[in-house]
Amino acid sequence: MFTGIIESVGKVKSMQPTGGDIRLTIESDDLDFGDVKLGDSIASNGICLTVVEFGSNHYSVDVSRETIARTALEELKAGHIVNLEKAMLPTTRFGGHIVAGHVDGVGVVSKLQQDARSIYIEIEIPQEFAHYTATKGSITVDGISLTTNLVRDNIVSLNIIPHTAQVTNIAKHWLVGSKVNIEVDIVARYLERLINKSQTSGMNAPSPQSQITEAFLADNGFMK
Repeated sequence: MFTGIIESVGKVKSMQPTGGDIRLTIESDDLDFGDVKLGDSIASNGICLTVVEFGSNHYSVDVSRETIARTALEELKAGHIVNLEKAMLPTTRFGGHIVAGHVDGVGVVSKLQQDARSIYIEIEIPQEFAHYTATKGSITVDGISLTTNLVRDNIVSLNIIPHTAQVTNIAKHWLVGSKVNIEVDIVARYLERLINKSQTSGMNAPSPQSQITEAFLADNGFMK
């Protein structure tokens, strides 16, 4: 699990095709490799990837065809900047929100402009995931935990403060048309499953009635 608070950025050193998959190597002089072990998870642009080799300032991961198809990873090239976060510890300050590192799909930056000292951005996310988002809710974009300003259909608007823009890949790589990795709020996903389960289990043995209704979720910003 992750928090969406980026620890450092890294640079793509190589992307080597390997039997239909990709061996991705990322180097970083800022990420602390002192506690990294083989098999650890590092979120790379929001994708939870397993370390299969590492050194003092780099690590390599194997990326499956499923991950390639579901993310914007193929947009990366040697030299591209990526956002990095090691898996959280039980003692970690929880500064963002619950992030699994399991990318739901690819969004596209549709608008980007200066707004005072921050950057105003609109991202078009896949339609099938739009109902998991809410105004003033949380969304993960390229591994960054962000708060939505407003959600209109499948367009999510965000304001990026100068600090976030500078310590992530936003200032360096995001342009109108850029593809970004999207992970919706995991809490919204589980709430939907619980609601659907309760609605389809009416023919089974009676179960305790939940106090969580669709109206309650809508009133509290979990549903559009």
